[in-house]
Amino acid sequence: MPVLIALIGATIYPVSQPPITDGVVLLAGDTIEAVGAAGEVEVPAGAEVIDVSGKVIIPGLVDLHSHIGGGRLHEHLSVTQPGISAVDAIDPTHASIQRAQAGGLTTVNVMPGSGKLMGGQTVYLDLVDTAVVDEMLRCQEGDSDGPARRGICGGMKMANGTNPQGEGGDPASRMGAAYLQRQAMMKGQERREALAPPAEEKRRKREQEAPAPEPDLDADALVQLLNGERIVHFHTHRADDIVTALRLREEFGGGASGFRLVVHHGSEGFKIADAIAAAGVPVAINVLDTPGGKEETLERRLENPALLAAAGVDIALITDDPVQDSRLFLRTGGLAVRGGLAEDAALRAMTLAPAAMIDLDDRVGSLEAGKEADLVVLSGAPFSVWTLVEQTWNNGVIVFDRSDPAQALYATGGDAAGGGI
Repeated sequence: MPVLIALIGATIYPVSQPPITDGVVLLAGDTIEAVGAAGEVEVPAGAEVIDVSGKVIIPGLVDLHSHIGGGRLHEHLSVTQPGISAVDAIDPTHASIQRAQAGGLTTVNVMPGSGKLMGGQTVYLDLVDTAVVDEMLRCQEGDSDGPARRGICGGMKMANGTNPQGEGGDPASRMGAAYLQRQAMMKGQERREALAPPAEEKRRKREQEAPAPEPDLDADALVQLLNGERIVHFHTHRADDIVTALRLREEFGGGASGFRLVVHHGSEGFKIADAIAAAGVPVAINVLDTPGGKEETLERRLENPALLAAAGVDIALITDDPVQDSRLFLRTGGLAVRGGLAEDAALRAMTLAPAAMIDLDDRVGSLEAGKEADLVVLSGAPFSVWTLVEQTWNNGVIVFDRSDPAQALYATGGDAAGGGI
């Protein structure tokens, strides 16, 4: 019998339904049992009751673009290197993970860097406390008979624009970049045909007793990409570069069962909002570029999320940590609101919307019965500059508690806060 915990008295923002005043969130172990107003949700006898009156409860935040975990996430093996994975660079005990928990994050997409046209596989992490990264992986269910990391536990990082230009053998132009990306995709198509040849070819192979193709880390990952099993997270800023990404998706079977694309950054997305909406492609936006920026971001504006949303584009908000500190993720939502995005849309863009973009919305992103017990207790309204994250719960366990001085250091200290370094 799972332990029952009832958080009572708070204003609750479930995201999937309107806010609830004087609400109850009932947890049964690592699962949400019920969410509703006091009097509507029965608190069972024997449940541990935690009074959070005057507080605000929101779902655990989902960051679709992060580089936390302490690893070196730039690799230079090849211009396109789809076989490498960020999972092998993650230190689960790194202080950056605790700092993200202090910001209310419970799910993140950790990405390789954008210095390559195809930088490698991303990894979807559940920010639980553990020393073994395999215990953090959010994988597609039923995709592997072996260890979790052998399944599909992330997407694929791609990039265009200035970042992947000019380093040794990298392309010196946008047309060279697109050419090399097409070339990689075509190799993926050839591999897919070899793995699943037409019926007549299969018959001939059986008659000849031809061996199956040998495993190929790069080519097999490209097949997953082309089959829509591994979502493409595409770093792209300028309007023309975004259009190139949309074109690549269309050329290589974009849609529900093919090349699935999420545009990341999309700084000039507002210029081509209708084209993005028509393509049905979501955009994950960081509204600021705190280290300084580049030519591609000169027209970045706070109104970008609101303008894209108004055009019918599904949006998410991201940190790109360490570009923006995960502890200030809610400030990103506040800046988007300042730019004209509705508050409920901003909260959705940090919870349920990004969860849906990586096929996790049946598990996280909103406070609903049956979903994982991931939630954040705030001192006030989600986007007030005065509001503090007081607690972060992941799978029914408190992973950050500001009332503990040692944990509070993760919220207030420097880069090594709480890490003992």
